[in-house]
Amino acid sequence: MIRLVQYVFGYVTVELKDVVKIKNGKDYKHLKPGVYPVYGSGGVMTTVSEFVYDKPSVLIPRKGSLGNLYYVEEPFWNVDTIFYTEVNEYMVLPKYLFYLLQNEHLEKLNNAGGVPSLTQSVLNKVKLYIPSLDEQHRIVCTLDYFKSICSKLQSNISTELEARQKQYEYYRDKLLTFKELK
Repeated sequence: MIRLVQYVFGYVTVELKDVVKIKNGKDYKHLKPGVYPVYGSGGVMTTVSEFVYDKPSVLIPRKGSLGNLYYVEEPFWNVDTIFYTEVNEYMVLPKYLFYLLQNEHLEKLNNAGGVPSLTQSVLNKVKLYIPSLDEQHRIVCTLDYFKSICSKLQSNISTELEARQKQYEYYRDKLLTFKELK
């Protein structure tokens, strides 16, 4: 039915719960050090010997930095401050979902007074516009391209700033070094 609606209208409106299963994180302290990253709402915390999930997933913070979404393709572990998603890839590409959820600004769904928090029940009701898989792929390729351009520009800007800082320091030292006249 969903495919038919996508074909007829170009997209379908669904709730997040219709395309993903949101899963809780777990404690990792009982695990040995290893190669699998452990994600929390602030990013990678450490690495461990086991993974909790090994397919592409969008990690959604539950506590703390609610705007820090992560897209992961490699096996990982996650703690209880961040959810992981099991994505129905027949409906939505995981990376498309990542970009789509970034655009939703999930931090505005905060339901706590102190530490920012999200719940599964709130997340499950987020409405999403899902085009065909072909259109999702086209959108992901376009956004990935622009993201790579921005990364290259950022790298070039950093290199240029470093060079100008060194140039400034050189001329500052030359201009402020006075030799005594005899």
